[in-house]
Amino acid sequence: MRFLARRLGFYIVTAWIAVTLNFFIPRLMPGNPVELVFSRIRHSISPAALHAFTIAFGIDTRESLIGQYFGYLDQLFHGNLGISITYFPATVSSVIRASLLWTVGLLGVVTVLSFSIGTLLGVVAANRRGTWVDSLLPVSTFLSAVPYFWLGLVVLTVFGVDLHWFPLSMGYSSSLTPGFTWSFIASVLDHAILPAVTIIVSSVAGWLLGMRNVMMATLGEDYVLLAEAKGLSRMRVTFTYAARNAILPNMAGFALSLGFIVSGALLTEVVFSYPGIGYVLFEAVSNEDYPLMQGIFLIIVIMVLLANLGADAMYAALDPRTREAG
Repeated sequence: MRFLARRLGFYIVTAWIAVTLNFFIPRLMPGNPVELVFSRIRHSISPAALHAFTIAFGIDTRESLIGQYFGYLDQLFHGNLGISITYFPATVSSVIRASLLWTVGLLGVVTVLSFSIGTLLGVVAANRRGTWVDSLLPVSTFLSAVPYFWLGLVVLTVFGVDLHWFPLSMGYSSSLTPGFTWSFIASVLDHAILPAVTIIVSSVAGWLLGMRNVMMATLGEDYVLLAEAKGLSRMRVTFTYAARNAILPNMAGFALSLGFIVSGALLTEVVFSYPGIGYVLFEAVSNEDYPLMQGIFLIIVIMVLLANLGADAMYAALDPRTREAG
């Protein structure tokens, strides 16, 4: 418990630092986002109306940064993330909630599939080293080295533009109304296939290589040799004795990757115009939408810190040495 309490205190301080940076960095950017919005629509606005809009968006430049900072913390403690400039008059919370469903739905499933496929292939590759299974390593490593946004462009061009097998953009067909209907669900799955395949292909190599390396070292341990000497089946020795211990580093990486799900696959979502949190973040940065940027960064920081805390708790539960060191 002392170990987890120390880690929790560290993460609380980290969260405060992240919130402070989250406030100051966008405001140090040049320009006024409200003026930018009205200049794009070529609509003139009086100074009084401009000042009213900047106050409503929480970016009043007439007030000192320190005053704005404490006002931001007060709003944050009350759960008010402000109003989005890009999606005005929608609130930041509603925009994040809508886009987060798409990102978690896509990246959550993709992360689980990538972890499961890569880990299982790593176990098989370590158990069948020297066979054709080892040929998966250079192929998967090469695919992981290819930038995933470039891979997404290739997949989109071949299967979307040339072959017309899959749609080119968005999360569902614009002719459908969102709802729990088979046509809508089928459209969502159809639009998610290309982004999902792109992410899986580019990320499975990391899980495969990590699991294979740890698995090979574990297979040489004395307790594994003893299990083999007792006449246990190869399958039981591999999965019951070796894989259960070798999977710990991969499980820690998996816990951390779950925290980064909310950040979205930014470039992949931009390439496919997928309505996830990454695409919304791209639009917020393009429009200098301070409230939306701050809200997204805050959600990302909280989820990453919670994932790190979960990984620490898992290590403390599974590895007694961690508790003793703490």
